[in-house]
Amino acid sequence: MDTNGFFRVAAAVPRVTIGDPAANVQEIGLLLQELENEGVELAVFPEMCITGYTCADLFHNTTLLDDSDKALADLAAQTGGSDVACVVGAPVRVDGSLYNCAVYIHNGRLLAVIPKSYIPNYNEFYERRWWRSGAGMANRTISLAGQEVTFGVGQLVEVGGVKTGAEICEDLWVPEPPSVRAALAGAEVLVNLSASDALTGKYDYVRNLVTSQSARCIAGYVYASAGVGESSTDLVFDGIGLIAANGRLHDELDRWSTQPQYAVADIDIEALRRDRLHLTSFADCAANAGANYPVSASAGSAGLSRADLRCKINPTPFVPADGPDLDSRCREIVNIQAAGLARRLRFTRCRSLVIGISGGLDSTLALLVAVEAFDRLNLDRSGITGVTMPGFGTTGRTHDNAVALMETLGVSIREISIVPAVEQHFRDIDHDPAVHDVTYENAQARQRTYLLMDIANQTGGLVLGTGDLSELALGWATYNGDHMSMYGVNAGVPKTLVRHLVRWFAGRDDASSDILYDISDTPISPELIPANTDGTIEQKTEDLVGPYELHDFFLYYMLRYGFSPSRIFFLARHAFAGRYTAEVILKWERVFFRRFFAQQFKRSCLPDGPKVGSVCLSPRGDWRMPSDISSQAWLADLDSIRPA
Repeated sequence: MDTNGFFRVAAAVPRVTIGDPAANVQEIGLLLQELENEGVELAVFPEMCITGYTCADLFHNTTLLDDSDKALADLAAQTGGSDVACVVGAPVRVDGSLYNCAVYIHNGRLLAVIPKSYIPNYNEFYERRWWRSGAGMANRTISLAGQEVTFGVGQLVEVGGVKTGAEICEDLWVPEPPSVRAALAGAEVLVNLSASDALTGKYDYVRNLVTSQSARCIAGYVYASAGVGESSTDLVFDGIGLIAANGRLHDELDRWSTQPQYAVADIDIEALRRDRLHLTSFADCAANAGANYPVSASAGSAGLSRADLRCKINPTPFVPADGPDLDSRCREIVNIQAAGLARRLRFTRCRSLVIGISGGLDSTLALLVAVEAFDRLNLDRSGITGVTMPGFGTTGRTHDNAVALMETLGVSIREISIVPAVEQHFRDIDHDPAVHDVTYENAQARQRTYLLMDIANQTGGLVLGTGDLSELALGWATYNGDHMSMYGVNAGVPKTLVRHLVRWFAGRDDASSDILYDISDTPISPELIPANTDGTIEQKTEDLVGPYELHDFFLYYMLRYGFSPSRIFFLARHAFAGRYTAEVILKWERVFFRRFFAQQFKRSCLPDGPKVGSVCLSPRGDWRMPSDISSQAWLADLDSIRPA
């Protein structure tokens, strides 16, 4: 594994000739050559791929077993000088008993032999007829294929600095899979050599099982199952190949192929290590399990470069992926926001909300959530007072959208221009209104909050905050202005997700869809600077602080995984290739880290609001940081980057 922290693996399904180990090794060797060209560091092959899984009673035939041992020796010889480590399935004789084993091989050496722990003997399986269980056996040294090698379940194999552990087919299906103990002993990538026959509905179960196990173990999981060439006497094998990591499926093979094939993916080992460090219950489990597996052997690796990274880095990690679950994911997010607000309204016995409606994304989402909460509580929507407060920079587009949306949703509407009050304030503090500085901008934001708070007192209601997670990260809010409210439903929702949710609402409500789509397409702006002469927005937030899609990306990987700025830059270059140059990414990443550290004081006293996803900045929940901490180390890391 190189300094980028990724580890390249493959799930390979070769063509098998039943009972012909020499032919099978030749097929495996051909795939290994291709995988070496792919830069793979660890390749996983199916259960009993050296002989074929369906040899049945021939497994107790000396000719087959001798040929299998010779084939292992030949395969080891073929790997001489290769960077690819592989794990293959083979029968192994130990002290007069036969074991179904995973055999690690690299650069001419047998690295380890790990026997199957759980031997199925039900339904279509009769494996106890041939195999002994390796569960509970102490590690020992055996002679195999002319080499001395460690045999036993309780061992790990290190490949390119990454600790790996192996289990075989049925081992994954039991209540306490061997992979759990291997992970608790330090295995970061788990492999499964399988020969699972195809049954109606079984594939979805296997895929969920593999993905779930990778999440439970906070590990990568590589699953390769028998396919083309296995006997169809009573069973059919579909050639499953799955690669997952920490609950997410990275790649899978198209089943039923009549040709050898493989899936390749890069597993982010640094992300796994950070999660194990961060989730302290994992270490508690490891201590309680007492699994002390030695690393029996180590193998080198080819290393990776950015250009050939073989995994998709999502440029919008906060936004639910398109697919059949998209609607339910959006609904879940809104449910969290609305449930949080409804609980606060019930507790305070409050039947009135006051919201500043600007015609922008954040206030729009807050209003939509407020309507959801009121509807659930069977409260009259007229109890929601939407206040539009035109100022020096308000444009006709945003103003008209704000009013039209409130009318469509049936809430109470108030309009109060802040211009006279702010002009009086400028006279009071002797500020020249022609100077469009921070005083000019913040005076408007605080005047709006002042009005909202007083209207809330007037109506016996609460002020609903509209600021989002991205603004909290950047400190893009006026302290004790739009920074303050009595409850903030958007505090856990980043800007990229806000836009997505507004568009999701637009697709559900014909009456307001045109308004919502136009709000979604409006440039993001606080509208504190006078508009252009043609009435269009002059002050565009993303021109000042940078694209929110970049900032949300930086925020996600900084908080979710604790990555360094240089590693986030590496990931961003891959995620945004063709959209932003390296220089542009570096420019805005520097802005992000500078602002993130400098603006903690605003987050330290932010109002209550619901956590929505895995990243949150509440000082009472997920994020605690001194307001006066130095950012020097992070900025120095950025300064060390050479984007060319």
